[in-house]
Amino acid sequence: MDRPHFRAYFLHPRFWLLWLGLGLLWLVVQLPYRVLLVLGRGLGVLMYRVAGERRYIAERNLELCFPNLNAAEREQLLKANFAALGIGFFETAMGWWWAKSRLARLGHIEGLEHLQQIQQQGQGVILMALHFTTLELGAALLGQVQTIDGMYRQHKNPLFDFIQRRGRERHNADATAIERDDIRAMLRVLRAGRAIWYAPDQDYGPKQSIFVPLFGIPAATVTATSKFARLGKARVVPFTQERLADGSGYRLVIHPPLADFPGASEEADCRRINQWIEEAVRRNPEQYLWVHRRFKTRPAGEPRLYRKRK
Repeated sequence: MDRPHFRAYFLHPRFWLLWLGLGLLWLVVQLPYRVLLVLGRGLGVLMYRVAGERRYIAERNLELCFPNLNAAEREQLLKANFAALGIGFFETAMGWWWAKSRLARLGHIEGLEHLQQIQQQGQGVILMALHFTTLELGAALLGQVQTIDGMYRQHKNPLFDFIQRRGRERHNADATAIERDDIRAMLRVLRAGRAIWYAPDQDYGPKQSIFVPLFGIPAATVTATSKFARLGKARVVPFTQERLADGSGYRLVIHPPLADFPGASEEADCRRINQWIEEAVRRNPEQYLWVHRRFKTRPAGEPRLYRKRK
């Protein structure tokens, strides 16, 4: 996709309220990092109180995935998760607008050699990421030291889409934004030996998915990771990021590539991916995006696991 360009249309009165909100957010994120952490936790408390439906979804997910925890422990984890969500709101703006040098001081990257060695061999890389609340900032920090292409879904609001894309792409001078449904473009990128950010940990419906366990629950899991790796002749490299508890920044880890992947079957590959997802989430559960209905698609004949939307 072409780089986003400013249009005079964005000055239309219909966008004025959005411009005002974005301007206020820009001002707020100029504050010191540790102040933003405090503000983010406060925003998380507010979200916990007012976002009833999202709170229910996160609460239900924790109940399903951590049945060994008692009610008080799950409630504590739920509140910590909303605090992480609140901080993540400001982290997104930091990734879009902070000076690159200021942002870089927060990043601690490990395992970059795994990615670079594969690309030196001329192979493409599927950088298999997860939907942690630090997702935006993690991609921004990695993009400062390594070109990473990304799957992209256009936002309905054209101004927000412009701001979001420009904020993301400024860290990758020659990165490519690929429409999520443009499979041919993704395969071309992989065959050219490039790296592409890809997250297979959400429920995208029954199409192109199979049911394999995640936290002991049958979960609709996309088979695309195997297909992309096979057709794009690419390696799958897990990638995680976490917000450090001492407020010193973020730890980004590029893990060794999955060996013998793709394997004997798509089901075996999906099981392997979900096992890795579960291990990564268990290491840092409070920072995972639990507000997504991960188990909304059910096998035929099984009851729904979430209540109907209000």
